[in-house]
Amino acid sequence: MADHLIRPMTRSDIPAVAALEAVVYPTPWSPRVFFDELSMDNRRYVVIESSTGVVGYGGLLIIEQDAHITTLAVAPDVRGQRLGVRLMLALVDVALENRARHLTLEVRVSNTSAQGLYERFGFEPVGRRKNYYVDEDALVMWATDIDTPEYMERIAAIRVLISEEAA
Repeated sequence: MADHLIRPMTRSDIPAVAALEAVVYPTPWSPRVFFDELSMDNRRYVVIESSTGVVGYGGLLIIEQDAHITTLAVAPDVRGQRLGVRLMLALVDVALENRARHLTLEVRVSNTSAQGLYERFGFEPVGRRKNYYVDEDALVMWATDIDTPEYMERIAAIRVLISEEAA
């Protein structure tokens, strides 16, 4: 995993991100949406890239003490390499750098693998949004008090596991 770099998304990443978005999501965001998102002060996006280019990305909307994970995607051909975990760690770091105390997101009710990833990061289901994805409900999940020592211990333990797997 040492050949993967996580860094802030730039405008020049958008064609690759939009192409990946179209592969991963049935109703993908257009490149214009990503350009608009990057132009807003309360949005933060990261990409993970390999020698072949962008293989994943994630984004946050920061509103006061809440950070909403707006998107998270990993290319299908590199799944199983813990890149989603690494992206989540990066988003937690960005949220904390921006003084967020809570994280939230929506996930397809059928996407149990993503739900498992989010639960690892302390997210708990708190409700449903009917037809959020047009064809399916969303599970609303929150991780609260991410600025506490207890949450930092959880994140430190995840980092240790990731570093051990990379060794």
